[in-house]
Amino acid sequence: MKVIASSLRKGNVVELNGKLYVVLKAENFHPGKGTPTTSVDMRGIVDGVKNTERWKTTEQVEKADVDEREWDFLYEDGEGFHFMNPENYEQVAASPETVGDAAPFLEPGMRVYLQTFEGVPLSLELPARVTVEITETEPVVKGQTASSSYKPAMTNIGVRVMVPPHIGVGTRVVINTADNTYYERAKD
Repeated sequence: MKVIASSLRKGNVVELNGKLYVVLKAENFHPGKGTPTTSVDMRGIVDGVKNTERWKTTEQVEKADVDEREWDFLYEDGEGFHFMNPENYEQVAASPETVGDAAPFLEPGMRVYLQTFEGVPLSLELPARVTVEITETEPVVKGQTASSSYKPAMTNIGVRVMVPPHIGVGTRVVINTADNTYYERAKD
């Protein structure tokens, strides 16, 4: 299926010169003068080689037809990260390269969107927000009451996040998985 280059997003799969690539990063550039372009960082699905392409934003690019559906994360072992299709109980193993930065967020039973092509996992999309517990943070500095001041904290899954001053050790918070930012204090 042909799409315009400016519509490509992280996780999309494109076909280029007979090979399949998964999009790692896509940026649109709109210079004051000249033609707007889209720069796309991609990784080859078969060989894992990284590639960067630049197209005019209105150019047509072949987007591969991949299967995207919900899968349940089961466990991680030496073979990789194992997922199960909740509809037919089929299981697949994704490599650590495919999972990438999402690895710390995965908990057994978590439902994620997994893109597969001919049964091979290509990329995964986490839920927008997850609840974690703060395990380490700096003490509040007296008089530091500005609402825009944040302090660094470590979570139980090993992800660093900036939190408001009133958040202490043992507090459960909700964070955005896209950019590891604090969203709110957990309501549970």
